[in-house]
Amino acid sequence: MAYNNYRPSQRIPPIVLNLIIINVIVFVAQMVFDSSIGLTNILALYPYNSGLFKPYQLVTHMFAHGGFLHILFNMYALWLFGSVLEKIWGPKKFLIFYFVCGLAAGLTQMFLVTTGAAIGASGAIMGLLAAFAYTFPNTEFYIIPFPFPIKAKYMAAVYAAIDLFGGFAGGGDDIAHFAHLGGLAMGFILAIIWNKTDKKTFY
Repeated sequence: MAYNNYRPSQRIPPIVLNLIIINVIVFVAQMVFDSSIGLTNILALYPYNSGLFKPYQLVTHMFAHGGFLHILFNMYALWLFGSVLEKIWGPKKFLIFYFVCGLAAGLTQMFLVTTGAAIGASGAIMGLLAAFAYTFPNTEFYIIPFPFPIKAKYMAAVYAAIDLFGGFAGGGDDIAHFAHLGGLAMGFILAIIWNKTDKKTFY
Protein backbone atom coordinates (compact mmCIF):
# COMPACT_ATOMS: atom_id res chain seq x y z
CA MET A 1 0.00 0.00 0.00
CA ALA A 2 1.40 3.41 -0.93
CA TYR A 3 0.31 7.00 -1.38
CA ASN A 4 -0.61 8.19 -4.83
CA ASN A 5 -0.84 11.94 -4.21
CA TYR A 6 0.50 12.39 -0.68
CA ARG A 7 3.57 11.15 1.13
CA PRO A 8 4.48 11.41 4.81
CA SER A 9 7.80 13.10 5.43
CA GLN A 10 10.81 10.85 5.88
CA ARG A 11 11.30 12.01 9.47
CA ILE A 12 9.19 9.91 11.83
CA PRO A 13 7.54 11.97 14.60
CA PRO A 14 8.47 10.98 18.18
CA ILE A 15 5.35 9.17 19.39
CA VAL A 16 5.05 7.10 16.22
CA LEU A 17 8.75 6.28 16.38
CA ASN A 18 8.59 5.23 20.03
CA LEU A 19 5.48 3.14 19.49
CA ILE A 20 7.22 1.30 16.66
CA ILE A 21 10.30 0.72 18.83
CA ILE A 22 8.24 -0.61 21.74
CA ASN A 23 6.29 -2.95 19.46
CA VAL A 24 9.49 -4.30 17.94
CA ILE A 25 11.09 -4.82 21.38
CA VAL A 26 8.00 -6.70 22.62
CA PHE A 27 7.95 -8.83 19.46
CA VAL A 28 11.59 -9.80 19.97
CA ALA A 29 10.83 -10.58 23.62
CA GLN A 30 7.98 -12.83 22.50
CA MET A 31 10.33 -14.82 20.29
CA VAL A 32 12.87 -15.14 23.09
CA PHE A 33 10.58 -15.90 26.04
CA ASP A 34 7.54 -17.67 24.56
CA SER A 35 9.11 -21.09 24.90
CA SER A 36 10.02 -20.55 28.55
CA ILE A 37 7.29 -18.42 30.13
CA GLY A 38 4.65 -18.12 27.38
CA LEU A 39 5.00 -14.34 27.13
CA THR A 40 2.43 -13.98 24.35
CA ASN A 41 -0.20 -15.69 26.48
CA ILE A 42 0.60 -13.32 29.34
CA LEU A 43 0.24 -10.23 27.15
CA ALA A 44 -2.82 -11.35 25.16
CA LEU A 45 -6.35 -10.08 25.83
CA TYR A 46 -8.86 -12.72 26.95
CA PRO A 47 -12.67 -12.51 27.10
CA TYR A 48 -13.92 -10.93 30.32
CA ASN A 49 -15.75 -14.11 31.39
CA SER A 50 -12.98 -16.56 30.51
CA GLY A 51 -11.36 -16.59 33.93
CA LEU A 52 -8.09 -15.55 32.26
CA PHE A 53 -8.80 -11.85 31.83
CA LYS A 54 -6.59 -9.36 33.67
CA PRO A 55 -7.11 -5.57 33.39
CA TYR A 56 -3.52 -4.94 32.25
CA GLN A 57 -4.22 -7.01 29.12
CA LEU A 58 -6.25 -4.12 27.69
CA VAL A 59 -2.92 -2.34 27.20
CA THR A 60 -0.40 -5.15 26.73
CA HIS A 61 -2.29 -6.87 23.92
CA MET A 62 -1.70 -3.78 21.75
CA PHE A 63 2.05 -4.40 21.78
CA ALA A 64 2.14 -8.15 21.10
CA HIS A 65 1.96 -9.66 17.62
CA GLY A 66 1.41 -13.06 16.08
CA GLY A 67 4.16 -13.14 13.49
CA PHE A 68 6.53 -11.11 11.34
CA LEU A 69 3.95 -10.14 8.72
CA HIS A 70 1.49 -9.15 11.44
CA ILE A 71 3.85 -6.66 13.03
CA LEU A 72 5.27 -5.53 9.67
CA PHE A 73 1.92 -4.47 8.25
CA ASN A 74 0.78 -2.90 11.52
CA MET A 75 3.96 -0.86 11.92
CA TYR A 76 3.86 0.22 8.29
CA ALA A 77 0.28 1.44 8.73
CA LEU A 78 1.23 3.14 12.00
CA TRP A 79 3.95 5.05 10.16
CA LEU A 80 1.77 5.74 7.11
CA PHE A 81 -1.25 7.18 8.91
CA GLY A 82 0.22 8.06 12.28
CA SER A 83 3.03 10.28 10.99
CA VAL A 84 0.55 12.63 9.36
CA LEU A 85 -1.90 12.67 12.25
CA GLU A 86 0.75 13.24 14.93
CA LYS A 87 2.06 16.25 13.04
CA ILE A 88 -1.48 17.66 12.83
CA TRP A 89 -2.50 16.99 16.43
CA GLY A 90 0.80 17.09 18.26
CA PRO A 91 2.37 14.25 20.30
CA LYS A 92 0.11 14.39 23.38
CA LYS A 93 -3.16 14.42 21.50
CA PHE A 94 -1.97 11.72 19.11
CA LEU A 95 -0.92 9.44 21.97
CA ILE A 96 -4.28 9.88 23.68
CA PHE A 97 -6.04 9.09 20.41
CA TYR A 98 -3.96 5.96 19.83
CA PHE A 99 -4.57 4.49 23.26
CA VAL A 100 -8.27 5.38 23.36
CA CYS A 101 -8.78 3.60 20.03
CA GLY A 102 -6.74 0.63 21.23
CA LEU A 103 -8.74 0.42 24.46
CA ALA A 104 -12.03 0.68 22.55
CA ALA A 105 -10.87 -2.14 20.29
CA GLY A 106 -9.95 -4.29 23.26
CA LEU A 107 -13.22 -3.69 25.10
CA THR A 108 -15.22 -4.48 21.97
CA GLN A 109 -13.30 -7.71 21.47
CA MET A 110 -13.45 -8.94 25.05
CA PHE A 111 -17.20 -8.40 25.39
CA LEU A 112 -18.32 -9.62 21.95
CA VAL A 113 -15.99 -12.59 21.48
CA THR A 114 -16.22 -15.30 24.12
CA THR A 115 -13.40 -17.60 22.97
CA GLY A 116 -9.72 -17.26 22.22
CA ALA A 117 -7.38 -14.38 22.87
CA ALA A 118 -6.47 -11.24 20.91
CA ILE A 119 -3.10 -9.63 20.25
CA GLY A 120 -1.91 -6.82 18.01
CA ALA A 121 -2.03 -3.10 17.40
CA SER A 122 -4.60 -3.47 14.63
CA GLY A 123 -7.48 -1.97 16.62
CA ALA A 124 -5.56 1.23 17.30
CA ILE A 125 -4.32 1.25 13.70
CA MET A 126 -7.89 1.02 12.42
CA GLY A 127 -8.66 4.09 14.51
CA LEU A 128 -5.82 5.90 12.73
CA LEU A 129 -7.21 4.80 9.36
CA ALA A 130 -10.64 6.15 10.31
CA ALA A 131 -9.25 9.51 11.40
CA PHE A 132 -7.06 9.77 8.31
CA ALA A 133 -10.00 8.92 6.04
CA TYR A 134 -12.15 11.53 7.77
CA THR A 135 -9.42 14.16 7.61
CA PHE A 136 -8.10 13.42 4.12
CA PRO A 137 -10.99 11.55 2.46
CA ASN A 138 -9.79 11.98 -1.11
CA THR A 139 -6.15 10.99 -0.61
CA GLU A 140 -5.47 8.07 -2.93
CA PHE A 141 -3.60 4.84 -2.26
CA TYR A 142 -2.47 1.93 -4.33
CA ILE A 143 -3.28 -1.35 -2.61
CA ILE A 144 -1.68 -4.55 -3.82
CA PRO A 145 -2.90 -6.38 -5.92
CA PHE A 146 -5.28 -3.76 -7.37
CA PRO A 147 -3.76 -1.79 -10.28
CA PHE A 148 -5.85 1.33 -9.62
CA PRO A 149 -5.84 3.91 -6.81
CA ILE A 150 -8.51 3.99 -4.10
CA LYS A 151 -9.45 7.00 -2.00
CA ALA A 152 -8.96 6.86 1.76
CA LYS A 153 -12.69 7.19 2.47
CA TYR A 154 -13.46 4.16 0.31
CA MET A 155 -10.57 2.18 1.74
CA ALA A 156 -11.91 2.70 5.27
CA ALA A 157 -15.36 1.61 4.11
CA VAL A 158 -13.94 -1.51 2.46
CA TYR A 159 -12.04 -2.53 5.58
CA ALA A 160 -15.13 -1.89 7.72
CA ALA A 161 -17.24 -4.07 5.42
CA ILE A 162 -14.65 -6.87 5.51
CA ASP A 163 -14.57 -6.81 9.30
CA LEU A 164 -18.34 -6.67 9.60
CA PHE A 165 -18.66 -9.72 7.38
CA GLY A 166 -15.77 -11.53 9.04
CA GLY A 167 -17.02 -10.76 12.53
CA PHE A 168 -20.57 -11.92 12.06
CA ALA A 169 -19.74 -14.79 9.71
CA GLY A 170 -17.47 -16.30 12.37
CA GLY A 171 -15.24 -18.01 9.85
CA GLY A 172 -12.48 -18.86 12.31
CA ASP A 173 -9.82 -16.90 10.43
CA ASP A 174 -7.96 -15.88 13.63
CA ILE A 175 -8.56 -12.17 12.92
CA ALA A 176 -10.01 -9.97 15.66
CA HIS A 177 -12.66 -8.40 13.43
CA PHE A 178 -14.65 -6.88 16.29
CA ALA A 179 -11.52 -5.30 17.72
CA HIS A 180 -10.91 -3.71 14.32
CA LEU A 181 -14.46 -2.40 14.24
CA GLY A 182 -14.23 -1.03 17.78
CA GLY A 183 -11.04 0.85 16.98
CA LEU A 184 -12.42 2.09 13.67
CA ALA A 185 -15.63 3.37 15.25
CA MET A 186 -13.78 5.14 18.05
CA GLY A 187 -11.41 6.72 15.54
CA PHE A 188 -14.31 8.18 13.58
CA ILE A 189 -16.03 9.42 16.74
CA LEU A 190 -12.92 11.18 18.04
CA ALA A 191 -12.12 12.67 14.63
CA ILE A 192 -15.63 14.07 14.31
CA ILE A 193 -15.62 15.51 17.84
CA TRP A 194 -12.16 17.04 17.48
CA ASN A 195 -13.05 18.52 14.11
CA LYS A 196 -16.03 20.29 15.66
CA THR A 197 -14.21 21.52 18.76
CA ASP A 198 -10.88 22.45 17.18
CA LYS A 199 -11.33 23.50 13.57
CA LYS A 200 -7.66 24.29 13.03
CA THR A 201 -6.75 20.64 13.67
CA PHE A 202 -7.98 19.58 10.26
CA TYR A 203 -6.85 22.46 8.04
